[in-house]
Amino acid sequence: MTTVADTLLELRGIGKRFGGLAALSEVSLHIRSGEIYGLIGPNGAGKTTLFNIITGLYQLDEGTFQFAGSSYARCKPHVLAHAGIARTFQNIRLFANMTALENVMVGRHVRTHAGIWGALACNRATRDEERAIEKRAHELLHFVGIQRHSNTLAKNLSYGEQRRLEIARALATEPKLLALDEPAAGMNATETESLKELMKKIRDSGVTVLLIEHDVKLIMGLCDRVAVLDYGKKIAEGVPEEVRSNPAVIAAYLGGEVTEAPRPQAGEGLG
Repeated sequence: MTTVADTLLELRGIGKRFGGLAALSEVSLHIRSGEIYGLIGPNGAGKTTLFNIITGLYQLDEGTFQFAGSSYARCKPHVLAHAGIARTFQNIRLFANMTALENVMVGRHVRTHAGIWGALACNRATRDEERAIEKRAHELLHFVGIQRHSNTLAKNLSYGEQRRLEIARALATEPKLLALDEPAAGMNATETESLKELMKKIRDSGVTVLLIEHDVKLIMGLCDRVAVLDYGKKIAEGVPEEVRSNPAVIAAYLGGEVTEAPRPQAGEGLG
């Protein structure tokens, strides 16, 4: 049973409309501290809309949003970043003409104290803080495995390295919850397996991970719990074993109506 103490993010009755279209309806879920939580569903299921509500890009129309014990409904992204929610994007959004180190340092500035006057005065406290930011940025590049590229322009990194740099920049904000939007998109099997190990490492470091992915096999092999959306509604939530055999999930992915979970043949099944 989930307790108040171990619930990091709780959404209840979330609704979101775009004109006359209901993108989300009565969606509720809870994410526990210290887990990797997966969010999946067919195209158009509402995953990205829910993700954008959690990270502040969209504002909910209905429901409640609790994070770390406080209400954050209808808050802007910078407020949620300060609260401890960081994200990456499906389409990589790095500062292409800045080095990997500089990209991570930018992310770290959400936790700085100097402000504009400190930056202008460049006093001792500001210089000390800047050195600490650079040190932490180096540590995070090492953590994600691209320390050797600290002085490389972001645009000159490989696709997989750019993905890791985005994650390092997000981690620089000291998040309690790291929300990853299809981080394995465009990766080959080897890169995906390496990314899987990195996400475990992030979870083991004390950061809770929320993952949206089309790669169902990755989700089922990585996540502690999974929620499934279809047509803007949550149709399942639970551990991967429960979700992959849920009749509603099978119907959503395979089409048609399934009243009873079929018995998979050897080697078959979701994930």
